[in-house]
Amino acid sequence: MRIICIDNYEDMSRKAAHIVSSQLILKPNSVLGLATGSTPLGMYKQLIKSYNDGLIDFQKVTTFNLDEYYGLDRKNQQSYFYYMYENLFKHINIDIKRVNIPNGMAKDIEKECLDYEKSIRNCGGIDLQVLGIGRNGHIGFNEPDIRFEALTHMVKLDKQTIEDNSRFFNSIEKVPTKAISMGIKTIMHAKKVILLASGKEKAEAIEEAIYGKITPKLPASVLQLHPDVIFVIDKAAASKLDLEKLDDSYF
Repeated sequence: MRIICIDNYEDMSRKAAHIVSSQLILKPNSVLGLATGSTPLGMYKQLIKSYNDGLIDFQKVTTFNLDEYYGLDRKNQQSYFYYMYENLFKHINIDIKRVNIPNGMAKDIEKECLDYEKSIRNCGGIDLQVLGIGRNGHIGFNEPDIRFEALTHMVKLDKQTIEDNSRFFNSIEKVPTKAISMGIKTIMHAKKVILLASGKEKAEAIEEAIYGKITPKLPASVLQLHPDVIFVIDKAAASKLDLEKLDDSYF
């Protein structure tokens, strides 16, 4: 595990984009696992800039998103398909046929989940998975106490997650209570993982993910077992860490 602690959100976003860009330069046909929410927005803006500057190319890239709200169609402005299109895909030269996001309107959820896993395997697995982290330590929409061995599946969202995500909706009543998410096992199969975190509200989850016991009660703690994971965090998110005790960390 490596911990990259950076002064602020803008520099954190720039560093994360550099890691993704390096992956694409080394392997133009990379398979990327992508995240949504407010944290990766700055990274996506930096990737768009790098693309416009001619530094990276997305033509051969395949993407798999972590999750999608159950019950929202792709045209809904709160869907993660809409988010990805507006904040990244429409600004780059990615082949939309290579974009994979769970179908929140699928009639057969079990089949949707199995097909999603099959698609990831058929692409050779995820080369680089981008993660955020919830205040309760969730990654993707894998809430506390979800089994580590879970693959892509339907999840019931915790009260904390619903409250946190309500800022994106007109009211908390509009927030979906279920989602389709890659499972912990799916995430752990990625060859490389980068986790982004910004702000003091994430500091406790980051502390537990790095120092704490590996337990489904704090889903991100399982990343301690991953052979190639990088935490890219700002100083506020790192405020509870003793970075001098982490040999692989640096500022």
